[in-house]
Amino acid sequence: QGAGLEVSMIKDVTPIPHNGCRPPKRRRV
Repeated sequence: QGAGLEVSMIKDVTPIPHNGCRPPKRRRV
């Protein structure tokens, strides 16, 4: 529970991996 949601949010926020394979500023804290 959460993996699917996280993937969906990450894809919605950063559809194009311009940082390699991770979101720009979603998992930095």
